[in-house]
Amino acid sequence: MKWARKIHKWASLIVSLQFLIWLGTGLYFNLMDHHKAAGYTYKAEHSPAPAWHELSLLEPADVLAQHEASATLTLISLANKPYYLLNHQRGLYAHFANLYSLIDATNGQAITVDAEFARVLAQTSYSGPGAVASTTLMQPPIADFLKQQNPLWQVNFADEINTSVYIEAQSGRLVGHSDEHKRLADFFLKLHFMDYANTGSFNNVLMMFFAIAALGLCGSGLIWTIVLARRGFVRRSPG
Repeated sequence: MKWARKIHKWASLIVSLQFLIWLGTGLYFNLMDHHKAAGYTYKAEHSPAPAWHELSLLEPADVLAQHEASATLTLISLANKPYYLLNHQRGLYAHFANLYSLIDATNGQAITVDAEFARVLAQTSYSGPGAVASTTLMQPPIADFLKQQNPLWQVNFADEINTSVYIEAQSGRLVGHSDEHKRLADFFLKLHFMDYANTGSFNNVLMMFFAIAALGLCGSGLIWTIVLARRGFVRRSPG
């Protein structure tokens, strides 16, 4: 009986503190502007794809033969120009580790996404009033996109919400925008999912610990109730 009371007391203290955080963050998620929280404040609408049929493109088979026949090839558009994206090491998802080559689809030239090209791609996706303030090549882990496992170009814009645009360094893919609104939302997500180790996932040891604590709270409470009932402290009210 005494051990059940101790477990119930400490488990209720631990769980109740996190439960208050869950309530507060849940309220924020209901009240927040989801468009801003996703980093879309100054994200431009998708530009129309080039008219592929009007362009003189290299044959995909010739490109694969020149570079690597076993790679997967995709025709993409970057800054309204056609490119072949070769994936030599394909991850399960885009944010997993991948190995890309970028080829100009009109002349077969291998393209490197350098700082200048990253700025062009970032400006294509940006609709705000700010100019480019800095461009930095970043290696994972990256605070604004914790799940990313590939190097990214961070292009910062001088606007009132400190917008950063992230371009994948190998493929030129737009990973996303981040700003003060998204960073605030990410902070509340961290609290809500107890991701204090910055893993970008709710599947962590702390979450498992609280699940066990909640189970201990329920189990000890049930045992305590049964013991009190047997001792006659729990009675059905008349009527």
